[in-house]
Amino acid sequence: MMQKTLVFLIALFTGFASVAQSEYLDARAKEDEKLYKGGESYEVEVFRQDFKNKKPKNVIFMIGDGMGVSHIFAGLTANRGSLFLENLKYIGFSKTASSNKYTTDSAAGGTALATGKKTYNGAISVDENKKPLKTILEEAEENGLATGLVSTSAITHATPASFIAHQEKRSMYEEIAGDFLKTDIDVFIGGGYDHFAKRKDGRNLVKELKQKGYTVEQDINKIKRVKKGKLAGLTAPEHNPGLKERGNMLPLATGTAINILSNHKKGFFLMVEGSQIDWGGHAGNTIQVIDEVLDFDRAVGKALEFAAKDKETLIVVTADHETGGMAVLDGNFETGMVKGGYATNSHTGLMVPILAYGPGAEEFIGIMENTDVHDRLKKLLLGN
Repeated sequence: MMQKTLVFLIALFTGFASVAQSEYLDARAKEDEKLYKGGESYEVEVFRQDFKNKKPKNVIFMIGDGMGVSHIFAGLTANRGSLFLENLKYIGFSKTASSNKYTTDSAAGGTALATGKKTYNGAISVDENKKPLKTILEEAEENGLATGLVSTSAITHATPASFIAHQEKRSMYEEIAGDFLKTDIDVFIGGGYDHFAKRKDGRNLVKELKQKGYTVEQDINKIKRVKKGKLAGLTAPEHNPGLKERGNMLPLATGTAINILSNHKKGFFLMVEGSQIDWGGHAGNTIQVIDEVLDFDRAVGKALEFAAKDKETLIVVTADHETGGMAVLDGNFETGMVKGGYATNSHTGLMVPILAYGPGAEEFIGIMENTDVHDRLKKLLLGN
């Protein structure tokens, strides 16, 4: 108990209190956490479907980790029947199997979305022979676009890592952090400070980032004030905590990243992950699922605010896989009550939804492979 208290106190001086890398996998909901009794709702704006061209200048790719249809509908019910996601009128489904398993993990799922290639569970943008696969973020960089990553997990965790790193195992967090220094990514915001600064090899990547011209901050209130240049926001020693402790970090980080990246006239690619929807699914915790879906939806709202004014930005929302086999057993649109049930405390092989808004959104209708999502994004943004 004293050790946990000490960790928390240290975290107060370094950013949010941290969640250890795999701790969320062991969490199990209490019986009363399977029932969301209702909470405060927020207003949802309806945005115009009015765009300049058939192809986008910018892409905001948003991944709700573990988010299936039931997770979305639970969130919609909790918010009294509406979500920002409803602005994304073009809808399809993605098949998520990896190259070696019917049920993918986040590493293989993220790699498929980032590279257009299926690989084995645990791989971070390497193929089955452990050879690097070029990601859409890297290709966007090569084409002169600005790039960014935002996550409520550690930025070195499987999904964000899949867009920037190349490692044979997702658990190679320090090696993944080192891969960030091999790129010219403009903005990244998430946890994982210790993987950059408190490493076994003694290397201080925070110092190296500063030498490369990055502003490095740990406090989201300082991060949100950065308007230009290169930004590394490392908001927790490992993972960020849950919503109640971290507050509106994800919408703030999303808006900050968009503000910085939109300074680049040629365009940008941004990936935003709502990581902890997955954690609620693993735990069978309906309260956590809904909290995280609504937080992710508010980040979608930030993206829509920009895209509706810009008229040249494509937003695509999907998931890397479904978690928990979640069912919505009962609910009430007036009170926001949701009763959830779960088939498993792991991932499932279910198809996951794809929702799109903006120029090119019609390309994401129908049932497709997760690799097709990458291919269509790449063709729309980069023309190949």
